[in-house]
Amino acid sequence: MELIYQFIWIVPFLPFLASILIGLGLLFFPKSTKSLRRVWAIASISLLSIAMSISFDIFWQQITGNSIYRYLWSWISDKNIVFKVGLLIDPLTSIMLVLITTIGVLVMIYSDSYMSHDQGYVRFFAYLSLFTASMLGLVLSPNLIQIYFFWELVGMCSYLLIGFWFTRPGAAEACQKAFIINRIGDFGLLLGILGFYWITGSFEFEALFERFNELLANNEVSLWFATPCALLLFLGPVAKSAQFPLHVWLPDAMEGPTPISALIHAATMVAAGIFLVARLFPLFQALPLVMGVISWTGAATALLGATIALAQRDIKKGLAYSTMSQLGYMMLALGIGSYKAGLFHLITHAYSKALLFLGSGSIIHSMEPIVGYSPGKSQNMAFMGGLRKHMPITGTTFLIGTLSLCGIPPLACFWSKDEILADSWLYFPVIGWIAWITAGLTAFYMFRIYFITFEGNFRANSFKESFLVSGVTTSKELDRKEKRPIPLFADSRINMERDDARARYSLYPKESDKIMLFPLLVLAVPTLFSGFIGVPTLQGQLNPDPLSHWLYPLINGPYEVISKENWLKFLSNAIASVGIALSGLFIAYFLYGPIPPFHSRNIRDNFEPLLEEEGGNPFLYFIYNWSFFRGYIDGYYDIIFVGGIRILAKIGFFIDEWVIDGAVNGVGISILFGGENLKQMEGGRIPSYLFGLIFGTFLLSLIVFF
Repeated sequence: MELIYQFIWIVPFLPFLASILIGLGLLFFPKSTKSLRRVWAIASISLLSIAMSISFDIFWQQITGNSIYRYLWSWISDKNIVFKVGLLIDPLTSIMLVLITTIGVLVMIYSDSYMSHDQGYVRFFAYLSLFTASMLGLVLSPNLIQIYFFWELVGMCSYLLIGFWFTRPGAAEACQKAFIINRIGDFGLLLGILGFYWITGSFEFEALFERFNELLANNEVSLWFATPCALLLFLGPVAKSAQFPLHVWLPDAMEGPTPISALIHAATMVAAGIFLVARLFPLFQALPLVMGVISWTGAATALLGATIALAQRDIKKGLAYSTMSQLGYMMLALGIGSYKAGLFHLITHAYSKALLFLGSGSIIHSMEPIVGYSPGKSQNMAFMGGLRKHMPITGTTFLIGTLSLCGIPPLACFWSKDEILADSWLYFPVIGWIAWITAGLTAFYMFRIYFITFEGNFRANSFKESFLVSGVTTSKELDRKEKRPIPLFADSRINMERDDARARYSLYPKESDKIMLFPLLVLAVPTLFSGFIGVPTLQGQLNPDPLSHWLYPLINGPYEVISKENWLKFLSNAIASVGIALSGLFIAYFLYGPIPPFHSRNIRDNFEPLLEEEGGNPFLYFIYNWSFFRGYIDGYYDIIFVGGIRILAKIGFFIDEWVIDGAVNGVGISILFGGENLKQMEGGRIPSYLFGLIFGTFLLSLIVFF
């Protein structure tokens, strides 16, 4: 046993310690704790950095040894039941440890500058440390009970961070929405855990998998019961990883600070669902129907997220739907049995999306002094344009992330996405078509975001407020709507500038400071090169890629031997995937590039040039409105679920007031009036009472006799 394995518990403990210390300080010594804000930030970053170094050591031990380490101790012990807690180290765990700690450290460094003027600076670092510790505890869990505990803790932290600026109505509603929707998935997950415990008698992963496969082989378990239990288990990842139909919380979660958006979308909350499906892969793999549901859910989510992202004007919500689409790719890969491709895309996407979100935060941070601190303006791409000239480092790193996410070689996401596309075609052509079309849509909407934001002319200072921001709403109308008073936010930057007009003291945005640029430059490195861990090596002969060699013990089979024929097949698939990506790129350039070939120069500042003329193509208007209004799904949910619950509440209120309370009150009133009437009949004469008794007895006798 390696010595480092004995101290792996330190990895989640260190950020948890930072969170506890900051929380206790804010509770008992608030003024002193806030006065030492930079000390607490440095302490949080330092402790997580130590955890990161240990994670890299574990990562190296796993690469060189391929050993699986478990450490368990009894928590609850009885004759009939035994609960254990502990730690599990395998290749999947080490991947997630490195992802969480590296991105977590960079997000914390970035937050030191991004949140520097916020009154909740120290509280933010407490939440951030607790969030990171929760996710680290989740990936180290060796059983379903421990996973569920940290699963709920991750959900609680996401609630706190999405609603960090809780005095803002949008943030308060967004965190409640995320919390409620995730409760649906978590309830299903809990039922699934209990169902499989009833089947196998164990919560431990190894024992559960072995026992379940043994029962299946001997036909001792009913598929009619096991399949619903597995689908209930899958319901948890559906909600946590924003899969259709429980995806609607994800774009609204952008109400939180941008650093936490990066962490949620790259390495924590949404990655938790993919991780759980990967962890339970041997269980799902034994149930073909469940694997089919997983693959089709992923395919539907990938396509839906891509279509909704086509016309978003909020840069963070556009990236949020991009995350939803890419998570669909990962789920699709796991559903078709491509375990390595799904995890490969989880790695490459994490660094690319963290880079894009932190880049968007740099943009927002620079736009706020010009357009004001309302998210409807500082995050609105209609007010941007030409930022590459003013923010060259942010623009370059954002372009690198965009190219990677679009699958342009040789950047990271190209290798993982291409493998998913190839496996999708082999699994089922319809899923292959969906994945291929989604790849083209991804390139289109990502370069749309890039061109609108970084190319052309800067639009915020323009007096021509004629660019279109929705199918029916212009930015001039948006300005009129945004003239309402801004609520008092917890962010002191917003408290300083309540009037957007007064905030426009700078003509053009400026590049962010070095503290914010450092994480962008660091994240650009894995975005460029992390894809090569999944590329076969050539050392005299073609060898398997390092990732397959490393992961094959988890998927119960040897890795595939690479031949020249496989390489030729890979190249043919790559040509198709790169071709569709380049097609999306060129279409985006024609419509949104700095000098669109099909439009004159005097309308190049238009936000949506194809929709300017009245009587345009109805299909384009439909696609645009479908995207802008989120596929109308939120509206249908509001009508069906919110409206339905309100109707049920009114019915329940009516039954409670008029039926239940009415029956009780009716009995009381009848007794009251009956007593009053009987009181009038009471005269106190004994002969009258005897007459009534005899007459009543006579009537009762007649009734009994006849």
